[in-house]
Amino acid sequence: MCNDSDSCPEASESDTSREEWRCCAALPCVCSRNHRNATEQFSIALGSWKEMLGMTKPILVVTSRYTREVEDRIDRDYNARRNPKPFPFSRQNLLSAAEGADALFITPADRLDSGFFQNISPTVKIIATYSVGFEHIDLEAAARRKIPVAYTPGVNSEATADIAMLLLLGASRRAYEAQELVRTGAWRPLSPDMLLGWQVGGKVLGILGMGRVGQAVALRARGFGMKIHYSNASELSTEIAGDAVYHEDASDLLRTSQFLSLHAPETPQTRHFLNSKAISLLPPGAIVVNTARGGLVLDEDLIAALKSGRVAAAGLDVFEGEPKLHPEYVSLKNTFLLPHIGSATIETRTAMGMLALDNVDAVLNGRPAPTLVQP
Repeated sequence: MCNDSDSCPEASESDTSREEWRCCAALPCVCSRNHRNATEQFSIALGSWKEMLGMTKPILVVTSRYTREVEDRIDRDYNARRNPKPFPFSRQNLLSAAEGADALFITPADRLDSGFFQNISPTVKIIATYSVGFEHIDLEAAARRKIPVAYTPGVNSEATADIAMLLLLGASRRAYEAQELVRTGAWRPLSPDMLLGWQVGGKVLGILGMGRVGQAVALRARGFGMKIHYSNASELSTEIAGDAVYHEDASDLLRTSQFLSLHAPETPQTRHFLNSKAISLLPPGAIVVNTARGGLVLDEDLIAALKSGRVAAAGLDVFEGEPKLHPEYVSLKNTFLLPHIGSATIETRTAMGMLALDNVDAVLNGRPAPTLVQP
């Protein structure tokens, strides 16, 4: 019940009926400045009010499982239609689940092409994807059906930067080979020249794409004594870039990068950016890290360079065609491989889910949505 009569708009309405007031009074105050999260409080209040008035919850198709806090919010605010299988919906099953639904909450494992949008239920008012990327959605087809698409930018940069540094250190210090010795029982007294890696301090780290993640990686790498160079669509201000050296031409960045970390989006211009020509520009024995998109790398060319030693090692969290990956990566000792876990912390995955649901709530309730994709 609201006790803040000065700040609560419901309390100041002189023409509020007694029945309406009783309904309002049963709700938590959504206007008090003491509430930590006004949006969530409003959502809770609205859900309680709808329940008291016998209104049904919106139908939300949920294609995966999320952290407990996100799941609790889904169960509280929606009638959820869940995927009962441990693998993604087929197109037809997802279309069937969407019949009569108000919204879809999907992941990159769900591929929504033009054919999907030709057949989607007219009741669907928004699709929210649990991802920063949206390559798995045909945005033009969505726009033709006037269905807004929401995504979750700006919340995974810290977690992804942590993984980039893990890959950089794991590749440079031959962590996979060392783990293998321990886990297979092959560890024996080492001679002084066994498992020699490369120190990162004093080395040049080239960052392709100096957005939120690239900046967070630069911050961490400076702590290891690395020198930061970068290439970006535009030069950053000194306040943001600090002492980082800007290269307008990515080829110039490659020539100086003893370590190269990829953080650019995948576009027709950046697809297969790291090919044999680009690799030939790197200093001999460079180390490559990719936490952005698998399509930035031409696998066959990087694998050939890893085999020859032209590239000393690679740390990869993303792969073209994942979860399938080029089988030769697995057989190479000088690769440090992870299964696309850049954002996989409880904090980040919860924030992503909450942002996706914020978008759904906003559209279904006629409010501006925080992070819609602009087609």
